[in-house]
Amino acid sequence: MKVNAIDHVNIIVEDLDATATFYAEVLGLDRRNGPPPLPPTQVQWMYDDAGRPVVHINSLDCPRAYDRDVSAGPTGAIHHVALNCSGYEEMEARLDVRGIDYATNHIASIGLSQIFLRDPNDVVLELNFYGRTTG
Repeated sequence: MKVNAIDHVNIIVEDLDATATFYAEVLGLDRRNGPPPLPPTQVQWMYDDAGRPVVHINSLDCPRAYDRDVSAGPTGAIHHVALNCSGYEEMEARLDVRGIDYATNHIASIGLSQIFLRDPNDVVLELNFYGRTTG
């Protein structure tokens, strides 16, 4: 057995619509209903350009196959979610237009520029742009 890649991230939220809208408008992910039998009021999946459902968004009352106590907001032991991205300048412009606070980091030794921001649920997102070494 081996791990091939991260499959998806699941976020439990109080405001499903606001969170799905954020991921669609800010990150450009495609918003779709989750699979039946779960209703769209309890689950939305956010797809990347390759058609992969990379972010699963569930309401607090959504049934879970592996249940545990959850609350919306600070993410417990998970510090951040990192996403491999392209279009650094476009992302900065998107964030600036929406007045979203973010921080940047540049690691020239590996050709990486990063943008850090928080979603509406205080989940820290690390957006990684490889092949870019300066701000």
